[in-house]
Amino acid sequence: MNSIQVIVLNFTETRRRSIKLWKKIPKDYLYWKPDKDAFTSIQMIRHVLESEHLFHKIIDNRGNLGDYISPWTDLKYIDLEFELEMAEKYRNSFLQMIYGLAESDLENIKIERTEVGQSKKLGDYLNRIAFHESVHIGQMLGYLRTLRMECSVIWD
Repeated sequence: MNSIQVIVLNFTETRRRSIKLWKKIPKDYLYWKPDKDAFTSIQMIRHVLESEHLFHKIIDNRGNLGDYISPWTDLKYIDLEFELEMAEKYRNSFLQMIYGLAESDLENIKIERTEVGQSKKLGDYLNRIAFHESVHIGQMLGYLRTLRMECSVIWD
């Protein structure tokens, strides 16, 4: 496997595990949150899916977003299936972008986010995107444990 294939595998496996966990959330608990400042479960799911698109646009722009408007702006929260369907074409586009990279791009393309004082090589930036989703998997596991719900075995 080359570096591009490993990165795509990491994104694919992370998402597979997210979906496995998200499917364990009873519909009655999609709007539950552990405290007033936290995301609800459905908000966290959308945040993960929407953020991937946002990160893709950051990569396309090699940094700053400019006047980016999210396709999720003003969309009503419905359920997991709606969220996954909404994100599918953006997910496919994101993975196709990665497949279109040369291995040298991972080292040579720089993502310069001057608005947040961040400068990263593309390979590093892609790994941070996958890590972002992984952090939210951990948070969601915490939600389910707090509710004393069955958690998916994501370490298969």
